Amino acid sequence: MKEYLSKNPYSGELIKTYKVDTQNAIHSKLEKALAFENSWANTKIEERCKLLSQLADLLLDRKEEYAELMTIEMGKPISQGISEIEKCAWVCDFYALNAEELLADEIIKTDAEESFISHDPLGCILAVMPWNYPFWQVIRFAAPTLTAGNTALLKHAQNVTGCSLAIEKLFVDAGYPEGCFQSLIVGHEEIEKLIAHDGIKAVTLTGSEKAGKSIARTAGENLKKTVLELGGNNACIIWEDTDLDMHIDTMVNARMQNTGQSCIAAKRFIVCEDIYDSFLEKFLEKVTSLTIGDPLKKDTFIGVMAREDLAEELQKQVTDSIALGAKVQLGNKRKGAYFSPTILTDVTTKMPVFIEETFGPVAAIIKVKNRNESIALAANSRFGLGSMLFTEDIDAAMDIISDIPDGAFFINDMVKSDPRLPFGGTKASGYGRELSREGILEFVNKKTVYIKK
Repeated sequence: MKEYLSKNPYSGELIKTYKVDTQNAIHSKLEKALAFENSWANTKIEERCKLLSQLADLLLDRKEEYAELMTIEMGKPISQGISEIEKCAWVCDFYALNAEELLADEIIKTDAEESFISHDPLGCILAVMPWNYPFWQVIRFAAPTLTAGNTALLKHAQNVTGCSLAIEKLFVDAGYPEGCFQSLIVGHEEIEKLIAHDGIKAVTLTGSEKAGKSIARTAGENLKKTVLELGGNNACIIWEDTDLDMHIDTMVNARMQNTGQSCIAAKRFIVCEDIYDSFLEKFLEKVTSLTIGDPLKKDTFIGVMAREDLAEELQKQVTDSIALGAKVQLGNKRKGAYFSPTILTDVTTKMPVFIEETFGPVAAIIKVKNRNESIALAANSRFGLGSMLFTEDIDAAMDIISDIPDGAFFINDMVKSDPRLPFGGTKASGYGRELSREGILEFVNKKTVYIKK
């Protein structure tokens, strides 16, 4: 029987061995979800929201335990893991409070005595999730999707299988009925078979562009709806009037949080020349001061990357960019899964660190002559997840919102997800939205009801 090995990326130690689900086990879990979906869909929204509140309470009670699990499995600094669990509780609280209103029938006046849109659950939804935010990525999908009346099957990244099983147990312990949320321990080859099954009504994936294309292709062949949140190559635009003392910490956090392993991290720093030298000096100083070390220590900000092969891939992107003329101002050191915080200057549009998504603690710095050039370079990307602009000139920033064709545009703050706001991308960053009203309505049937007496 095939097995997955879970290894601590910091120590290299084997944590646990997990047996991959057999075909019988996969079929059994799917059948359980399908057998229960009508009962769950007819459960009162008040009851579903009550369970979600209980889930939020359990998350907070276990935040140290879950944060340590993430640290051991994928190297997340434990203090950031605690924050991740707290954010998971927040999204649960948001939907527990607002789901009834968000899912309410939408009355529309027509020639009928009564006409409205009813928001009915679709059924069993398959989620394919990544390792970088092992709890948040799952809970931000599951909270609205289950509360809308759907059931869910989770295929998590194999290096966070422990987190996947812990999340399944979390739902059970919170009182969710058996079959409502289940974890699958399967490889990508099994996903195509699942998507083709009539019981799976839709698929959501957070992951790479390659994975997104594969899922979309299979789902399209089977006429299944998809929501895809893929990679990002976010620009951090710094205009000449930026208050660096006020915002430099935010800029550093935007690149280096989660050891740089975030789709919405600032990856390309596009800086107007009048402020460039001052920015580079302050940025270097702040990055140099970050605490690096054992991710289980609460003062650690930079730990290790989730796997050694990911660090190797990042190293190649940096090396290839240096060969094309990029200059190393800091870092560019690797040992195993550790990759040091790295700052590259003299970056051009021909380099991998400008063109590709760099999933790790590498900041590409580009000097531009003026604001117009900064906007043009920011928009020069295959990706479209989000951009951020720092300036004191809010009116001018507002004027160029439509010039940035991304899913999010943040002024004087880092791009981040918030349960109250829709989240998603454009272009190679995917389509569909998570969170907020848009997120809970992604996996419902917006049914037209027309009544004439």
